[in-house]
Amino acid sequence: MTVPNPLQGDAENKSVVATPITRQEQTASTEVMDRRSFLKLLFLGWAAFAAVAAGFGTMLLRYLFPNVLFEPKQSFSAGFIGDYNVGEVSERFKKQHRVWIVRDSEKIFALSTVCTHLGCTPNWLPNENKFKCPCHGSGYYRTGINFEGPAPRPLERFKISLSPDGEIIVDKTVKFQQEKGEWSDPDSFIVT
Repeated sequence: MTVPNPLQGDAENKSVVATPITRQEQTASTEVMDRRSFLKLLFLGWAAFAAVAAGFGTMLLRYLFPNVLFEPKQSFSAGFIGDYNVGEVSERFKKQHRVWIVRDSEKIFALSTVCTHLGCTPNWLPNENKFKCPCHGSGYYRTGINFEGPAPRPLERFKISLSPDGEIIVDKTVKFQQEKGEWSDPDSFIVT
């Protein structure tokens, strides 16, 4: 018995036709973008780019122009010697310039209103004749010397002088500390 050869074309195998296997055509949705849609997308892309660039530009300008803290002048006129009574502490410049003007029988000096412990503002208690810090209880005599509480050193004094017309000028840029022996400097007080 002979086996028919499929490659050979005998009559029985002629009914089977070899057809190539083909895939079904897929209808791929290849939408063509019209001109109007393309321009809209292009505009949105450039608008987003411009927004990001403007944000970075704003940050750059903010960096180039930093905040400036405008403080009051560091020297000011405090009136005349006759404006201050002997034995009293003037709180006239406590809020605006953070300075007390103190007059005793021999001199006038300007004390800083900043506690040397942690920077709070002490209060002048005329009945007790002392400065008392409300934050941690530091106490200072009228002269500015600390005597109670955690304050590590006396209050600072500022430069004080008389102008040619007799007005008192306080200069806060020059400070005098008692522990350094600077309170004996003639610029730290005015002799009355």
